[in-house]
Amino acid sequence: MFEHLQPLPADPILNLMVQYRQDTNPNKVDLGVGVYKDEAGNTPIMAAVTEAEKIILATETTKSYIGPAGAEGFNHHVSRLLLGNQHSVLSDQRLAIAQTPGGCGALRMAAEFVAKCRSDVTVWVSTPTWANHIPLLQGAGLTIAEYPYFDKDTKGVQFDAMMDMLSNQTKAGDIVLLHGCCHNPSGADLSREQWDAVAALCVEKGLMPFVDIAYQGLGDGLEEDAYGLRKLADTVPEMLIASSCSKNFGLYRERTGAVMVLAASAEQAKISGSLLFSTIRGHYSMPPAHGAAIVETILSNEKLTQMWDTELTEMRQRILQLRHALADQIAAAGCEQSFAFIPEQKGMFSFLGISKEQVARLRDEYSIYMVDSSRVNIAGLNSSNLDYVAQSLTNVLKG
Repeated sequence: MFEHLQPLPADPILNLMVQYRQDTNPNKVDLGVGVYKDEAGNTPIMAAVTEAEKIILATETTKSYIGPAGAEGFNHHVSRLLLGNQHSVLSDQRLAIAQTPGGCGALRMAAEFVAKCRSDVTVWVSTPTWANHIPLLQGAGLTIAEYPYFDKDTKGVQFDAMMDMLSNQTKAGDIVLLHGCCHNPSGADLSREQWDAVAALCVEKGLMPFVDIAYQGLGDGLEEDAYGLRKLADTVPEMLIASSCSKNFGLYRERTGAVMVLAASAEQAKISGSLLFSTIRGHYSMPPAHGAAIVETILSNEKLTQMWDTELTEMRQRILQLRHALADQIAAAGCEQSFAFIPEQKGMFSFLGISKEQVARLRDEYSIYMVDSSRVNIAGLNSSNLDYVAQSLTNVLKG
């Protein structure tokens, strides 16, 4: 059965991890893998998470199954973290929600759910989008189309071109995948006015928004980063949401996320939930419990919530400081090319806007690792490598 198989190309980001680990250069810098790192270059366990785990260890009484929908308490708190405590979608019971194995699980279960509702639907994704979006959605049999998003010249959003295509090329019932905040990989986010316009267009054209929000709290703040999602939820009759707790709770390996189906009525939400839970049952049956228990414990405890919010604020502020410092250091190194756009962008990622050949030189000559698109993880920088990265980049750009 296996004799005819041929090896597939390695995932570019996972392959970077291997190359970085094997590199013996003491000055090597990893700007490729999308995890938050502290000043020491570690991906720390948040103090609120540690305290929550102590509580769980002391109080947990069973390891029994939790069911396809996951933990009810986790679903309750995460839906309110995203939508706000008083949102009418919650009070009107228009939301079906399930805990999932990370944001990937949420995206794939949403795609499988959509495929059972309408197999002929087209999902529109931004150019560029997160590398795993298309494999996850196509794997469920959905048709993918792309709309313009990132402008390589201005380093911002091509909003007019985006709206033109969504206005003229889509049909009623199509799905538009949107990054809730901290666009990965570009760092270029929609403004509030642009979110308002997208919401109005979705109603006008009969489009269903699908919001992937994986970085809430790492852009402008927990409430601020949820503006677009909440605006859509206020405006459209139906909507999909995929959320992740990997970044803002630091629960990467615990694989903790949620998928939400916002329906036009409580009855439709109940029916949608039954189909969603059945879909989950046919894939991984039910999600793991530990990560969700951590989030639930933090968000149900006022002291731990405040501790977590403080830590998240510190992470967000550190990333912003690194954005400013990187742009300043590159300028100080005598680089003729301006990188002033970096502090204007949000979240962990930005494109440097350099060529694949220049990315290869940074890797081969200076042991600075990033994906070929020149997307960098800003959180991979620190005070000990910032000058080295800035000077190395300047050297490469000078030729």
